[in-house]
Amino acid sequence: MRLVMLFRRPFIELEEALCAAGCQIDHEWRGQNADALVFEFCDAVRKFPKTWVERLSVRGSIPLVAIARDAPWHKGVRKHKLWFAEKLKLFDIYATHSLQQAERFGRRTLYLPNAAHISRYNLGRFCLADLRVRTQYEYQISFVGNIDAEHYPEHRERLNFLLALRERLARENIRLALIDTARGLDEAEQVRVIQSSQINLNYGAACDQGGEKSWGLPERCYGIPACGGFLLCDRRQHAAQDFEPETEWVDYTDLDSCVARIRHFLANPGDARDIAEAAYKKVVLSHTYRNRAESLISFIAQWKKDEYA
Repeated sequence: MRLVMLFRRPFIELEEALCAAGCQIDHEWRGQNADALVFEFCDAVRKFPKTWVERLSVRGSIPLVAIARDAPWHKGVRKHKLWFAEKLKLFDIYATHSLQQAERFGRRTLYLPNAAHISRYNLGRFCLADLRVRTQYEYQISFVGNIDAEHYPEHRERLNFLLALRERLARENIRLALIDTARGLDEAEQVRVIQSSQINLNYGAACDQGGEKSWGLPERCYGIPACGGFLLCDRRQHAAQDFEPETEWVDYTDLDSCVARIRHFLANPGDARDIAEAAYKKVVLSHTYRNRAESLISFIAQWKKDEYA
């Protein structure tokens, strides 16, 4: 399959997986033979006139595919452009990590969640049994991610929650390490912290809108299990589609339930490791970018089959 990937910034993880699956990737569209034009949704809608011209140029012969990783609100895109994209159904396939309002922008919808980039996030020199050795943990609980609310205001709520949690836990002599990737933390060090933490937290996502969450799971929700880490995540609706609740996935609803979960899993490390190991197996089987590439290829092939039938 030949795909034209028209991204302002390359989606490296997915492109690598598409190439590994046998696809040919072009980065410019000059009317050449192709099986699909693939856009990053926000970029394509911001450049609405150009994208509309490209839609007219293919005349339905190949699909326009939009990959949405900032659904459902697509912050930073002007509302009138979102309105045009919705009214004109700009895309044939809307591939999104969140099915909230997913019918708005495409004639067909593909659930295409984030995934683990396992060439970077993996067990490395460890095996799962090594991570059961409690004495090897440097951190009781850690959060690894962007908490620079000064430069990234969308993370203000995340920072406030984590600071409040750290204060609550400190009263019980439980330590929460907050490690800000915005200041520069290479992937190897991120993996080291994940594997050195009894509990790895997720709270918030850049695509959340105030108090309302995106249903989709941030990439760390796949990357942490891929490294063998135990993940404790804020509640996300699509978690139940990707993981088995309580055996592969554990979440919390608010500060109190987060503290209660932390207490339980610090006191019962074997339970945490059982869940972490089950999540690891699910991720490497079903939630890699190779899986996502195969889903996208299959969906495009089905579109062509249906359209040309």
